[in-house]
Amino acid sequence: MTQDIEYKSISEIEAFQNERLKEAIAYLQTHSPFYQRMFKEYGINPSEIKTIKDLQKIPFTEKKDLQLHNSEFLCVAPEKIVDYITTSGTLGDPVTFGCTDHDLDRLAYNEMKSFSCAGLKPGNIVQLMTTLDKRFMAGLAYFLGIRKLGASIIRVGNGMPELQWDTIKRIKPDTIMCVPSFILRLIDYAEQNGIDYKNSSIRRIIGIGEGLRNQDFSLNLLGTRIKEKWDVELFATYSSTEMSATFSECQYGCGGHVHPELIIVEIIGEDDKPVKDGEVGEVVVTTLGVEGMPLLRFRTGDMSCKVVEQCACGRNSYRLTPLVGRKNNMIKLKGTTIYPPAINDVLDNTPYVINYVVVVQNSYAGTDEVVVKAGISGNQPFDVIKDLKDRFRSRIRVAPIVEVLSPEDVNKINNPANNRKPIKFIDNRGK
Repeated sequence: MTQDIEYKSISEIEAFQNERLKEAIAYLQTHSPFYQRMFKEYGINPSEIKTIKDLQKIPFTEKKDLQLHNSEFLCVAPEKIVDYITTSGTLGDPVTFGCTDHDLDRLAYNEMKSFSCAGLKPGNIVQLMTTLDKRFMAGLAYFLGIRKLGASIIRVGNGMPELQWDTIKRIKPDTIMCVPSFILRLIDYAEQNGIDYKNSSIRRIIGIGEGLRNQDFSLNLLGTRIKEKWDVELFATYSSTEMSATFSECQYGCGGHVHPELIIVEIIGEDDKPVKDGEVGEVVVTTLGVEGMPLLRFRTGDMSCKVVEQCACGRNSYRLTPLVGRKNNMIKLKGTTIYPPAINDVLDNTPYVINYVVVVQNSYAGTDEVVVKAGISGNQPFDVIKDLKDRFRSRIRVAPIVEVLSPEDVNKINNPANNRKPIKFIDNRGK
């Protein structure tokens, strides 16, 4: 391509993706034991899948398929796998993925495009506050993408506010990449230790794993709290191991840009049919160009919607709005439908809450019961439980059960042994 496909017309992008889809289907038919079996069982003629609309003829791939038939998704000989990774296992047993050398090059390209979207270029210095070990795909992908872009990397890892600030002082990076809520810990550490963070070298924060914006693209409570404390540029991203892709905001902050050469995204409603553009549904992805373990119509469980109007940055490829939540995590609390991010938003914007975990369980009556276990700073001169419930009612109209614990006790729940990501949500329904 002489020009980035994202800037071409919508019709050109659709035609391009249709061609890439046919290549992907032919590859699966030739190399994937799982999809060969699926095509046969459902009487699907792969040569008849010629457009994105034709995807509706194909059943969905679900997380349980990857868990039950993991080895059948491998499309290459085992000796071609150069890197093994697993999903985080947040919602069940982790799933193993094998990446070929080609797949790592593809990951580097994907992240290079995403970082470029967020304004990075050669000469920038990025402090990476994510792990590169523990079988984690994202940390390696970020490293490869920054390297391919030609920017500089500091691999500090997650946590350790003291080391993070020492690194910022020593090397003067201009960009931080981390889980957004960790920024509040960095700010808190800086304020307690006399660090002039507002005049540091940091000019940009790229967030992973947590949302920074509402559906209308305004900053959510977490994003607002960070911005009020630290006037830096904020960029949100959305990615997952299964997608082998990242959608990053551009400088206009109006959704995560989809890279058409890497992935096809469908938004599916409750009837398993595509919803209208702009309507919320489940994100379903078909990977393009993956060699080791490509996926066809994979249900991510994430709820979002497409924005198809041209972005102010000039890109014509569609964008995804900030995630509403996960389909399986939907909560019906006292007649009100909510997703965990709405609860997180309230807690993240409460200054005396150090950490927390949200537990959903069945009540005695069989309905959803939500318990918030909050770690509180010091002894507050007011009724913390009442104040928190008032905050919930003003934001989401209903209040969960609130339990006050020490930050140390909550931290043990957030960070169990051998877990890569902090646990903030536990679903005990049906257990």
